[in-house]
Amino acid sequence: MWKEGTVGIPKKCGGYKVVHYWIKSYEEGSEFGINGGKISKLTLKLDGEIIANYDRGWDIEATSEEASIALSILLNEHN
Repeated sequence: MWKEGTVGIPKKCGGYKVVHYWIKSYEEGSEFGINGGKISKLTLKLDGEIIANYDRGWDIEATSEEASIALSILLNEHN
């Protein structure tokens, strides 16, 4: 099932950075999922730039702190 949404990442000076995400997840984990989990496809964008991309393997690993935080949140919720 495809899901789309946003994750707000707090900035040190106040406010938030908005990371937009698209994920494809399944009912059960698989060898193609992130860490053997349910998410088999994931794209994260910040300010229109791809900051992480997974398509049954890492094409672009998390490129920033915001990407790492958003990835952790999504893995916790959907994996």
